[in-house]
Amino acid sequence: MVYTGATMPVAKRSRAKAASTKHVRRSVTLPTKIARQVETLAKQRALSDNRVLVELIEQGIEAQQQKEKAFFQLAERFRAASDPEQVKQLGNQLGRFVFGE
Repeated sequence: MVYTGATMPVAKRSRAKAASTKHVRRSVTLPTKIARQVETLAKQRALSDNRVLVELIEQGIEAQQQKEKAFFQLAERFRAASDPEQVKQLGNQLGRFVFGE
């Protein structure tokens, strides 16, 4: 097929939209148990496995950020405390944050 003097129609895309919806392809290996849980969630919620993984990752990142924020708030309270009993209590809480229960 030859086109002479004619141009093919080109779909116009907004640069702002293209930049905000850019995706990066990643390959991950999941343990079998996790893969089954993802598949189950996807079926229950009528979503693709990929969408479920994206949502879980987003939730995990948000939870981690909230945990860090809570830690720094606790550390600030510890630094500002002057009452020895309060210092001890806040120190114990910081220890649990760092080393677990």
